[in-house]
Amino acid sequence: MQRRCDRNRKRSKRRAIYCPIHGCYLDSMSQKYNLFADQAGQLQQRGINRRNALMLVASQTAVHLEGEWLEAFWCDQCQQTKWYHVRKTDERVYEIKLAPPELWQQVTGVIDPQGNPSVGEFTRRHSRLLNASSMKDFQFVS
Repeated sequence: MQRRCDRNRKRSKRRAIYCPIHGCYLDSMSQKYNLFADQAGQLQQRGINRRNALMLVASQTAVHLEGEWLEAFWCDQCQQTKWYHVRKTDERVYEIKLAPPELWQQVTGVIDPQGNPSVGEFTRRHSRLLNASSMKDFQFVS
């Protein structure tokens, strides 16, 4: 039987998300980034039959995947932040695993960890420089 103070608690409880390595509680370090499917195969992996998956992709450019997102968490034992693929399986039950690189293509609003492929190496290198007075890359031909 529950105690009276537990029954009457109206405040929300912490999400029960624990480190898969150490088992300690993970602290969120970012917002949730929702996942979207733009291919029928991605929907089929989640249990939708082929015909329905093809119809959904044909009617919508991207299908929101309910209960799945990417989020960064801080682990006290590891002392580092890692990105995880979180899947809500039941009320207050979450399944997490490290986010594979192919999931980054299904998320909107996140900076790709490998950088923008349309940006050249020169621009990427100079965006990281602390001072803009570096002239070593600008060699004048006489």
